[in-house]
Amino acid sequence: MKLAFSTIACPRWDFDEIFATAVDFNFDGVEIRGISNEMYAPAIKVFDKDNIDGTMDRLNKANLAISCLASSACLAQHSDKGKSVEEAKAYIELAAKLNCAFVRVMPTGVPYKDGGDIELCRKQYQELCRYGKEKNVVPIMETNGMFADTAVLKKFMEDIDDQNKGVLWDINHPYRFNGESVEQTMSNIGEYVKYVHIKDSAVENGVTAYKLLGYGDAPVKKAVEALKERGYDGFLSLEWVKRWHKDLEEPFIVIPNYAGYMRAIIK
Repeated sequence: MKLAFSTIACPRWDFDEIFATAVDFNFDGVEIRGISNEMYAPAIKVFDKDNIDGTMDRLNKANLAISCLASSACLAQHSDKGKSVEEAKAYIELAAKLNCAFVRVMPTGVPYKDGGDIELCRKQYQELCRYGKEKNVVPIMETNGMFADTAVLKKFMEDIDDQNKGVLWDINHPYRFNGESVEQTMSNIGEYVKYVHIKDSAVENGVTAYKLLGYGDAPVKKAVEALKERGYDGFLSLEWVKRWHKDLEEPFIVIPNYAGYMRAIIK
């Protein structure tokens, strides 16, 4: 298994700081979800036409991958109909240039089970699967929104008439917001999992509180063990939502903690 961290953990860092941290702590990849004040990956300066070749050379020399581009495309929302597809296509095009295999998409923009039009989601996702196939990029659907219920996501995936599909399993969401065990989740979507988000949490006063790994009760160890049994050898990516929750611990604490904790349980 390979380790990565999402740049959502370090919203004030520039690319140099992100790169240096990834190299210093021997990460295999970095997941891009904004850098500094720019959230739209195709507009990030180090990825523009004047800089992308130098960026790729730097990454290749460090044996560091861009593990995923995390778009904000919400495919089940009528308010974003069409716009989300165009955003995801732009991300897929950039991913192809970065030799990045995955672009994250979502049904809706919330982690817990909520509404959304599953038929609209299916139609738009199918279009992206076909578009990505031409560029060797897989759009991966995250287990959030309606898909925090992974039985719903299983049926959704079964109905997609394309093999260029996959699931991003955020281990927190089905467990925390649908009461699923790791065994239930893996039974439903294990065959589709191509990328994994790791974070720990606990419920405090009825509200989900994110915790350093090992300080919550999210089933991180069980999830890694289940993935091992499945033969999963892809990325385990830290999603520390510091950009949205300013009171969370700083990235210079959380990212090294993640690297050490995960290497211990992977072994």
